[in-house]
Amino acid sequence: MVILTREQYDSIVTHAKKHTPLEACGLIGGKLDGDVKTVGKVYLLTNTDASAEHFSMDPNEQFAAVKDMRARGIGLLGNFHSHPATPSRPSEEDKRLAYDTRASYLILSLAGEEPVLNSFRIDRDKNVTKEELRILD
Repeated sequence: MVILTREQYDSIVTHAKKHTPLEACGLIGGKLDGDVKTVGKVYLLTNTDASAEHFSMDPNEQFAAVKDMRARGIGLLGNFHSHPATPSRPSEEDKRLAYDTRASYLILSLAGEEPVLNSFRIDRDKNVTKEELRILD
């Protein structure tokens, strides 16, 4: 399970809408307790690909985010990116590029009237499992 606050969720949605029609991306850091991932901070990063169909995170921003996580005593839980015109599910490219089987991959779809955010785990064989995602008010 992944737990986000409403403020964290809103920051992801705002970041994604700001960059539409391009994909937006970022990292999530927080605490892991068994299978429960509680997000402590969302890191809004630059998609250096500037593409509507794929993303690459700015390496300097990634480094700064991980450094900040260490300073806060939290760990890297996963990442997020937006799908401006497609559903909230991993694309074939998303699966191909998923190397960390412990990470949560959050995908925000802006294709409908309302944003849809889901979280997924992707194993070594590229099988996708949807994770429970809870947004706290």
